[in-house]
Amino acid sequence: MKMVIQRVKHARVRVNGKVVGRIGQGLLLLVCIEKDDPPEILKKWAHRIPVLRIFNDEEGKMNRSLLDVGGSLLVVSQFTLTADLREKGRRPSFFGAAPPEEAQRKLAYFVEELKNQNIHVEEGIFGAMMEVELVNDGPVTFMVSVP
Repeated sequence: MKMVIQRVKHARVRVNGKVVGRIGQGLLLLVCIEKDDPPEILKKWAHRIPVLRIFNDEEGKMNRSLLDVGGSLLVVSQFTLTADLREKGRRPSFFGAAPPEEAQRKLAYFVEELKNQNIHVEEGIFGAMMEVELVNDGPVTFMVSVP
């Protein structure tokens, strides 16, 4: 799994001009499911994300979690995170991405595990051409690459 976690003041995703997901303060997760990602990894990260201390306290230190600030999540599937740009030629290789059916099933599992943490979760539409808008808070952005 590869993931970009962005702390946002607000974010939304549109498909065909229609807003399909919107959050206020919280985290935007751009998620790429890779071949053979085990469910245990997805579950681990679904339980870890809400408690990561990446929101500022009164002193400006990252001491608060998504749960502490009452934030929401916007999850957007993004298979391009697995791109390998080192190959010959000019076109990226997406060899590491899970096949669409597997990726969709595992992403749905990941989102369900997030929702089980009593967090408001919004989503994009898997496989759709999406427009993602956000105001990054900080900016604070983390990259996760799980073998």
